[in-house]
Amino acid sequence: MTRRSQGQRRAVFSLGLALALATGSLALPPALGLLGSAPALAQSANVSRGYSLLLENRVGEAVTVFQQAVQANPNDVDALVGLGIAYRRAGRDAEALATYQRVLELDPNNRLALSTIGLLGTFRPQWQPLGIQALTRLLQLDPDNLEARARRAELYYYQGLFSQSLADYALVLPRTADPNIVGPAAEAHTFSGDYATGLALFDRYRAGRGVIQGDRTIAYAQALRESGQLSAAIQLLERELGPITNREITPAQARLRGALASNYAANRQFQAALDLVQPLRGRGDARLTLARALSAIGDYGQQPSYNQEAAALYRDVLATATNVTPGIRREASLALGTLPDQRPLALQLVNQLAQEQPEDRSLTLQQQILAFQTGQISRNALVQQVRNTFPTLPADPVQVRSMGQILSRLDPPPPELLPLYQSLVSGGATEAFLQFRIAQILIQQGRLAEARSALSAYAATPAGSRDGETTQLLLADIERREGNLAQSQQRYEQLLRTSTAPAIRSGAAQGLAAVYQTQGRIPEALALYDQLIAANPQNFAYPLGRAALAYQAGLITEAQAEAVLNQGLQQYANTTPPQELITLVTALPPSASRAGVYQTLLAIDAGNPQLQLRALQVLAETNPTQAEAQASQLVAANPAVLDWYFVLGEVAQQTGNYDLARQSYLTVLQRHPNHPDALLALAGLEFQVGNFDQAERLYQQALALDGDNGTARTSLAALNAAQGKPLAAIDQLQAWQRQQATQGIRDPQVSQQIQQIQESLLMQRGIQPSWERF
Repeated sequence: MTRRSQGQRRAVFSLGLALALATGSLALPPALGLLGSAPALAQSANVSRGYSLLLENRVGEAVTVFQQAVQANPNDVDALVGLGIAYRRAGRDAEALATYQRVLELDPNNRLALSTIGLLGTFRPQWQPLGIQALTRLLQLDPDNLEARARRAELYYYQGLFSQSLADYALVLPRTADPNIVGPAAEAHTFSGDYATGLALFDRYRAGRGVIQGDRTIAYAQALRESGQLSAAIQLLERELGPITNREITPAQARLRGALASNYAANRQFQAALDLVQPLRGRGDARLTLARALSAIGDYGQQPSYNQEAAALYRDVLATATNVTPGIRREASLALGTLPDQRPLALQLVNQLAQEQPEDRSLTLQQQILAFQTGQISRNALVQQVRNTFPTLPADPVQVRSMGQILSRLDPPPPELLPLYQSLVSGGATEAFLQFRIAQILIQQGRLAEARSALSAYAATPAGSRDGETTQLLLADIERREGNLAQSQQRYEQLLRTSTAPAIRSGAAQGLAAVYQTQGRIPEALALYDQLIAANPQNFAYPLGRAALAYQAGLITEAQAEAVLNQGLQQYANTTPPQELITLVTALPPSASRAGVYQTLLAIDAGNPQLQLRALQVLAETNPTQAEAQASQLVAANPAVLDWYFVLGEVAQQTGNYDLARQSYLTVLQRHPNHPDALLALAGLEFQVGNFDQAERLYQQALALDGDNGTARTSLAALNAAQGKPLAAIDQLQAWQRQQATQGIRDPQVSQQIQQIQESLLMQRGIQPSWERF
């Protein structure tokens, strides 16, 4: 039998004695008898005495003996291991950790030291990376060590490294029913966004007699909430927290308060949520808890002031806390990234995380979006980078879920990335709001039936079912675009009556103003904007929207509208402008003086058809061939998007290429035979080229679909006037005025059209009208 090396004897000694101490039996290994010299025998006798004292539960004396042994021989692994055990038994965990680290310096493969450092890693957040490192080495030595792998999975979870955690749990969970493993695994899956698996594991944990209490209640409540059981989640947390008092709030109670406040916010109980976390303000040990609760209140209530308060707390934690975990830094980056003024710090955090975790492609996506939002790259560059980075989704489901969370926050969503949104939904992303973003993109593309379907899919999710106001707001927009103005108006008015969320109310007011504008109820539309301006004097987006409306109604001149636009361009020179600025730019006629503005805005919103049209209309003045070619390229690149056919049609009309324009509108009608905009556009083209019969047929077709279509009504009158039938035209317009009056509508543009026809008729008869005499 071969003689064992000293390192092998040490390993046998340490593990054997550890087992003896753990089981309460003593079977000292024979290694001590192999030492020969007198000093060595004396040293080994001291070490043996230290272990005997441990077995007799004389821990303090054992510490002293082992300390003396280590002082006598600092490189004695057996003595160091004994001292580490003694420190652990004495509750001196920091000294135990340092001792075991010294053991590993002398014996890097000491399994007892590796295992114990892994266990100690669960004691304090700053020790977690050391525990992961030790357990990783232990698993290299013993890949089938189930306990080590489960503990490493738990430490990864505590660090917020969910990909690594879930990969370990995937190997452990099929081989154990231990509640001490299943419980943390349920938490890890839940906080990674895999709510279905998290809930299933909680059920398994409870079936194995695991108890839901303390912080585990917070994770279980989140799994319940995100699975559509919000009431059960609230009841669970209320029961665990007990009677609400503000006396002696422990850190554990503070965490429960924060979790319950977040669930109250999800249930639209905002005041109850605020009352619950009020005592946590100013407490250093509750900063993260308070930040999470305030973020939830801000998100669910659409009140950015609470998100700003949460951002300040996150910044404070990042600036003052030591050993902030990757999970907390990522959490902070997501919270900060929702606020324009906080995005530079969010990008800094993500850049740091990406260096630490280069394999996490979801961080790359977050970098790209934040770089765009902070003005470091253009919108076109963002789209191209994302397309190049993600020709396919990552294989890691955690990264897929993270990508869904990140992309759902990009507003407005770029239509060019629709395939990525859709692949995330089908690829396992659990962020329900992705469906809402998909609906927004489909609306931009004119695919209204598909948008309804996506919006219904969102409303059917637990999160969507709690977000009825946002769903109603988008549904009203779809109906407005479909021409169902009465239903759209009803939804907007209902939201204005019932909603308390500022963002919902402003969106409903602007949507209702658009309905009123279509109906010719311009004074009422302007009144809504006046209310928004009075309530939000600091928000220049509303004066921009009002100016666009007033200009289109003929109530202000082009110069006046342009003056407001210039104010807006100065106001938003260093930040992403609101949609209202783009609306005003495109409401104004194309102008070479604004060519630079068009290009600047296209860098932000290249998918905006009206912006592209204005830029191409300016180009067509000097290079009609190139303008047509670029418009054709837009159609070729996006053949399913109807808006580009209208852009091509209008550019072709401007350049005199009527056949190309006609074909563009006919393409739309081939796909959607009753598309109102295509009918009116083609009718206008036929009117322009003198095909009056064809134009009238198309206008009548549009009226058959919508008898209140003002464009078709006034265009038919203009058609009569152009064919030498001014009296018939006046009769038509006056009949339209009377019909509008019954709905409380007074359209000044109809009056102007009547006046112009009357003036032309009188001039033909040689009579000077009274209003032109002076």
